[in-house]
Amino acid sequence: GGAGSAWLAGLGDLRGPAREQAILAEVARGNVPAFLTRFVEVPVSATDRQGVTHTGVVRVSPDYVAIGDDQSFVRVPMAQPTAEAIAARYDCVLPTRRLVDQIWAAATVRLAPQPMDYRDGQRMMSNAYTARHQELIEAARRAAGGELGALTAGHKKDLVLSNRQLQHRDRVAIYGWHQPNGAPIQPLSTVHEAAYADYSHGVRLVSRTMIVDGREMRIEDVLRDPNLAGLLSDEGPIGL
Repeated sequence: GGAGSAWLAGLGDLRGPAREQAILAEVARGNVPAFLTRFVEVPVSATDRQGVTHTGVVRVSPDYVAIGDDQSFVRVPMAQPTAEAIAARYDCVLPTRRLVDQIWAAATVRLAPQPMDYRDGQRMMSNAYTARHQELIEAARRAAGGELGALTAGHKKDLVLSNRQLQHRDRVAIYGWHQPNGAPIQPLSTVHEAAYADYSHGVRLVSRTMIVDGREMRIEDVLRDPNLAGLLSDEGPIGL
């Protein structure tokens, strides 16, 4: 029982736009665990074209967007537009592929991916699959002694910012699901339409401001700057 699992169970077989609206409504009324709102600092560094090394600090949510409270929550997969709306609400953006790697490297709690049977696409998108994956992740987190609020990674694929997705706005970009050896199961992909979401997807929030060489900057300004984009991007500048 509890807030998150009860909410998810209450959705029944709801999916598509109606489920996306339900997710947005819960986030809008603040039905999110408190631990998620305390962001964690992740260090980044990169050498620019002139050979100058820049250092930065990015602030990220310690885990993926979830509904419920600290006692009972459920990490929710969602469509790309929903993820972008939630990020904007918190003055955040989605991570890039490079940031997903950096977050995994900085994580103090690393959970091994737990893939479920993927032969039935409809089941993969079901609320029942989401609930089951949540149970598996929580069992693994408790077994690892992972505290809520500690930077946690490896347990979901990330919805990401990518030039590939920005050129195909009708698609969702996913990446990650890092194995214990650091190799991601999911290479950067834009094969799915933007409305697609299955149990393995998660939404990590990245604060829209970061520190670069000791000063506060907006993420989009860093991503646009050819000399600074490398702090956040492994695919060159990204124009948000």
